[in-house]
Amino acid sequence: MIYLKKSNLYNFDEIVDRRGTGSMKWDKYGGRDVIPLWVADMDFCSPPAVIEALNNRVGHGIFGYTVPPDELSEVVGRLLEKEYGWKTEKDWIVWLPGLVTGLNVVCRAVGEDGDDVMTAVPVYPPFLTAPGNSRRNLIKTYLSEANGKWKFDFEGMEKAVTPRTRLFLLCNPHNPVGRVYSRDELACLASFCTKHGIIIGSDEIHCGLLLDREKHHIPTATISPETSDRTVTLMAPSKTFNLPGLGCSFAVISNSDLRRRFTGAMKGIVPRVNALGYTAALVAYRDSHDWHRDLLGYLKANRDLALDSVNKMPGISAGEVEATYLAWIDVRKSDIEDPARFFEDAGVGLSDGKEFGTPGFLRLNFGCQRSLLVKALERMAVAVELK
Repeated sequence: MIYLKKSNLYNFDEIVDRRGTGSMKWDKYGGRDVIPLWVADMDFCSPPAVIEALNNRVGHGIFGYTVPPDELSEVVGRLLEKEYGWKTEKDWIVWLPGLVTGLNVVCRAVGEDGDDVMTAVPVYPPFLTAPGNSRRNLIKTYLSEANGKWKFDFEGMEKAVTPRTRLFLLCNPHNPVGRVYSRDELACLASFCTKHGIIIGSDEIHCGLLLDREKHHIPTATISPETSDRTVTLMAPSKTFNLPGLGCSFAVISNSDLRRRFTGAMKGIVPRVNALGYTAALVAYRDSHDWHRDLLGYLKANRDLALDSVNKMPGISAGEVEATYLAWIDVRKSDIEDPARFFEDAGVGLSDGKEFGTPGFLRLNFGCQRSLLVKALERMAVAVELK
């Protein structure tokens, strides 16, 4: 069976005990028999090349203030051109200690106090909090769903936009619904933003986690020169290579004025990326291609298992997952009053859809060892059957 197929080179089935390591994911349920499938980090060891490089860097013994290695910027530039045909300049890249930092900085950098920021829900929770952190107003529009596939509701967006809407926060691939937006969809979004004079903050952190070969990630900034001029692209190696605790992300901003506003908003509040973050990012992007290839194969099998299992549960369904390691589960047709608490009581910790702006849903992280996923899905199925 495909679900039992091992990766070619790396043992993603190996269980690594994360309890008591300061893991946000696992320590949330410390002392309880709850399998944590909530926050978006994976339970796999990072690529061996990254671990070796980090050991070597630690062996050096000095951890002073660090600037980004020239080779890292060059590797990122080559990667963007090779993968997406996107020719960038070195000075377009602004290094950040985390992608959520980037979301908050772009809110501060665009517009003024009291202006509006639009996004499409369901969406990653920091999209919903970053505008308020920056004294901006949040405008929520809603993705439309048909046959398990989520799309932009451009008619709804036209109704919701205001004269003070200055920024659209985009998630592509979209967390939590797993969409990889097409060129036509992105072109329509770009046209909408151009029409209304709106800057795009494009979170593309999951771009290395496409699970279907026929899908292709298209950076929003590559839609047209005009779109590039109004886009802040946010990327990181953290999701793809399981490095979120090392805090290394970057923004790509071709417009010099927009880049100046962005870096200006960082002054005095955004710290430098640390030495280990830069080291891990370089080796992940440069030397971890085989690991990445095998990871995608493992995640795809996990996805198929998760969707197949969830869609057999009465009153519960999950749509397509084109990218990410996150399944978006619809429990609205069940009679479960508090879905997150219900499954937590059954021994499975999931993310509550309310946090993403859409009650009645759950997010399941299948970036874990298959044996753990099987156990969690079995617990869920039994709980639904016995409720």
